[in-house]
Parts: sequence; structure tokens; C-alpha cells
Amino acid sequence: MKAIVHDQLGPAESVLRLVDREVPEPGAGEVRIRVTVSGVNPTDWKARTGLYGGEVVESVPNQDGAGVVDAVGPDVDGLAVGDRVWLTLAAYLRPGSGTAQEYTVVPAERVFPLPGDASFELGASIGVPAITAHRALTVAEDGPTRLAPGALDGKVILVAGGAGAVGHAAIQLARWAGATVIATVGSAAKAGYPEAAGAQYVVNYNDADAGAQIRGFAPDGVDLVVEVAIGANAELDLEVLRPLGTIAIYANNGDKPFAVDIRQNMGLNARYQYVLLYTVGWDKLTAAAEDINAAIEAGALPVGEDAGLPLHHFTLDRTAEAHQAVESGATGKVLIDVS
Repeated sequence: MKAIVHDQLGPAESVLRLVDREVPEPGAGEVRIRVTVSGVNPTDWKARTGLYGGEVVESVPNQDGAGVVDAVGPDVDGLAVGDRVWLTLAAYLRPGSGTAQEYTVVPAERVFPLPGDASFELGASIGVPAITAHRALTVAEDGPTRLAPGALDGKVILVAGGAGAVGHAAIQLARWAGATVIATVGSAAKAGYPEAAGAQYVVNYNDADAGAQIRGFAPDGVDLVVEVAIGANAELDLEVLRPLGTIAIYANNGDKPFAVDIRQNMGLNARYQYVLLYTVGWDKLTAAAEDINAAIEAGALPVGEDAGLPLHHFTLDRTAEAHQAVESGATGKVLIDVS
């Protein structure tokens, strides 16, 4: 089978290479997936460049994907050969199981049914971004731990970076759950993406009066912020957060240092919750996947240009270009058509 591997850390064009590997066999509790589409996320290029540290071993990149169950090992329930599925965290603690290959073997708990006639490109787009968004939307002290229609009724959610993949999923899931959604973007050219995803209001965070604009839509303040650049946005977040509000931080794009203003945060009784899927626990990941599948079945998580998330397709032999696109900040979702 064809696979993309690297056994060094560095630039995509230097370390990623296409090779032939043996088709792996599933063991107990594992399934083999014939990968149709592989999704590329920032975590994939960060791992490839060594930002996470760790021992350097031969690895297959990419955590997310979608395809068809090809073989099932012993002690697997709920999955059968021929099932259409999506998977996430495929390479977590399993460097050879990334989705940038024609077949991968992963623990069954990382694989979820792809509902109805949902496309493989949708399945490959939802893993890390949608589960991250779900986690961010369910960490408030007085908020829900699961998402469903009505779960966020009466809540106002601010989604920073509404044109990104996590922001896109957060907007869609929050709207599906009944929230009012305000999204921020960095340019007028990007404003249409969160609008297409369903955000009722969009604000350019570079505007001098961005806080006043957000307060105009949410006079009492926002209940929760889904935050992608806490260092750059901390001041704005506190300007618009209501007392007892929550800021869920899943990234710090731009790497601007983040300093906590103790007095201001104490005055708000603010809560900060960091979000990283690798250590959140499979009980929460599974619950998120179940809610995401319910949203897919309801038609609430579309992808594509019309839905506010442009799709960029690459072939397997162009995986390096796909990684470069994500690393350079391409707007939308980067996908690799594997088979």
C-alpha cells in the first residue's frame, strides 16, 4: 500500500516521502480502515516539525480521516466490515497509524460511524476541529456538558477566528444548540465565512471599537469565548465577558505572550479552561463524537464554500503541499484524497 512517512523532523518538502508499506493487520480491539480522505490540521505539521518534542521514529502523519472499515480484530463491537466511518487521533501514541496512507489500523474507540449519506470529505473535516469546538462549548461552570438542540438556549457565544476550521465547527454546533453567536475575523474578506456558517454577527477584531461592537450585540456580555489567540485577544475577551463567564483556550495563534490581569479577572469571576484533545479522556471524546453525529444527521455541520469552510484537495503524493498549505494559514479545510 502507499503511505506518507517521515523519520526526521523538519519542513514538509524535506522530510515527507511516499513509500510502499505492508498492509497492517488489526489486533484485539482494533479495526483496519481503508482511508478515502485524510484531513490535515495544525497539530499535524506541529508534530512533524518537533514542536511537541518526543522521540523521533518513523511516523505517518495526520490524525483525522474517513473511509470504510476493511477488517475487524477480535473483541470489537459495533463496527463491521463495510461500515462508512470517520476517525480521529489516529496517530496519538501510534506513530504508524496516521491517516496519510491507504490503510490504517487504530483502536476501535477512535472510529465512529459516518451518518447517512454524509460525504467522506465531511468525515475527514470534523475530527479534531469539531471535537475541539464541542469541548470548548461545554466547559462553562453553568453550561451543558453535552450539546443538542436547546442546550445553549439564551447563551451568547463569542467565537474568535470564525473563519478557521475549529471556529467554523464552533459556530455551527453553537447555533444548532440554540446559542446566539458572534464571530471575529481579521479582515473584511473573511467576514463571509462565519456568516455562511451561521454566525448572526461578525466583527473585525482589528477595529478600534471591536469591544463596543460586540457589546452592542451582547449588552450583558458574552457567556463564553472560544479562543484561538489568547495572547492577542485577552484584553478584548475581558472587555466583553460577562461576570462568571468562561474563556475556552484551544490555541495561541501568533504566539503573543499571555499575561493574566488578576484584578480584572477576579472582578469578573472569570474562568479559563484550556482545551487539548490528547489528554481530555476518551469518555469526553466519545460523548462529543455522539453529539457531532447527531448534528450531522440534522444537517447542522455542512462543509464547503457555501457553508463557510472552503475545501482544498490534494492527492496523497502531494501531502507535503497539503501540510505547507495548513502551515501557511490557508483559509478553509485541507484534505488529502487517498483512495
